[in-house]
Parts: sequence; C-alpha cells; structure tokens
Amino acid sequence: MQFHNHRSVPYYTFPAFAAFPGLMHAVLTRQGGVSPAPWDSLNLGWTVGDTEARVEANYQRWAAAFGLERADLTTTWQVHSAAILVADAAHRRGSLGQADGLITRTPGIPLVQRYADCTPILAYDPAQRACGIAHAGWLGTARRCAEALIQAMQNTFGSDPADIVAAIGPAIGPCCYEVGPDVIAAVHDSQTDPTSLLIPTRPGHARLDLWQANARQLAESGVKRIELAGICTACQRHTFFSHRGDKGQSGRFSAFIMIR
Repeated sequence: MQFHNHRSVPYYTFPAFAAFPGLMHAVLTRQGGVSPAPWDSLNLGWTVGDTEARVEANYQRWAAAFGLERADLTTTWQVHSAAILVADAAHRRGSLGQADGLITRTPGIPLVQRYADCTPILAYDPAQRACGIAHAGWLGTARRCAEALIQAMQNTFGSDPADIVAAIGPAIGPCCYEVGPDVIAAVHDSQTDPTSLLIPTRPGHARLDLWQANARQLAESGVKRIELAGICTACQRHTFFSHRGDKGQSGRFSAFIMIR
C-alpha cells in the first residue's frame, strides 16, 4: 500500500487501483481526528462510547480532506453478514440498512465501511465502471462476504469477475488472531482447504488467516487481480484501531471507494 498525508488526514491507497483515474478510494488510519483516548483520534465508530459530536467532527474532517460532501457518505449498519446493498441515485447518503457491503456504478457516491481488525475488501470493475466495498470479520468470512460482493456485482451490473480488480486492506493478521473451537468449526464448514488457514496453537485453538481466507474467496469467485496489504492492525495499533489489540476499548477506522 502507498501512504499519503494529505491535509493532515493520513491515508493509504492500493497501487492496484492507480491505473484507474475514474476511481477514488482510500483506507484511513486512526490519526488526524479530534477524539481522545481510547478512541484517539480519527474514530469513525458511532457505537464505541465516543461522543456524537466528536465522531461527526471526524467525519467532517476526512470528507473535507478528499473534497467530498459529508452528506454524500453512504454506509451500512454492519452486522457481520454477507448481505450486500446497492447504492444509486435513489439510494444514497447515510446508512442504507443492515449489511456488510455496498456496490454502485453511480458516480459521486462514496461507499464507506468501518473496521477495527475485520477485513476491508475493495473491488473495481473498469469494464462496467462499478465498484464495491465489504467488511468481513471471522463471521463475515465464514458467511463468505467477499464472495457475496463479487456475486452482487455480477448479478447487478453484469460484471465479469475476470475484469474485477480487488484489494484486501489492513486487518488482524495470522500473527495475532487466535480463535477458539467455535470459530475453527465455522472455518472448517465454510472454507475450502480450511487447515491451511488455521495455525494450531494450544489445544482447541489456532491462529486464523483472515487475509488469505478472503483472498481465496475472491480468487474462487474468478477474480484474477488481488492486492493484499499484509498489514496487521493488532501489530500496528499506532496506525489503525484494533479491537483485539486495544482489548475492546477502541475506535473504528474507515475505507471508502467511489466512482468519480
């Protein structure tokens, strides 16, 4: 990923998308906002204990840094599902409902999701000029949210997965993400070759590789070009929020994607 520090709001972009001037995207960090600890400082989560005024000020800051209108930001009420909603001229701004992904081919709609260890998944189809974004923790991964994102682009816009360029952003890595029997069972039930995604630790526990699990779903869906950030949010707590690394007292960072 490429780091930028524009107008005091740091962010990252994916080189995989650099060839497409009609696309705008970014993965924000936890830096550049107004919130105090433990949400310091660019917290974009409404339900983590921060005040509404500070969260709104943080949204205003990052929207302004990208020349976006705050009111245009379009998101979902994230519920660890594989539901994907369509944003268009009639369905935009604010939260469109309970889901963990959004797709559009309407220009000028910033699709936004929030993270603190879960996996950001961004996708762009240059042939149909359509884009999408998803949020996948262990449950969303078990429910195959990454696959659902590609299927939604196929079904809604006629996208050919071979045309889609996808990227997987910073998320908790296999170095830090130890899970127990319930999660292990869900991975075995939902993923191809699950043993390669699980690194045994102590009895009944293993470290889960969310990065590769979601990359594999994209590849199995027919996506040929996938960029993997390979950045662990728990290891990089000074840059990104991490629910696990911050012991549950944490904010949320965002990623967004938009057709210009």
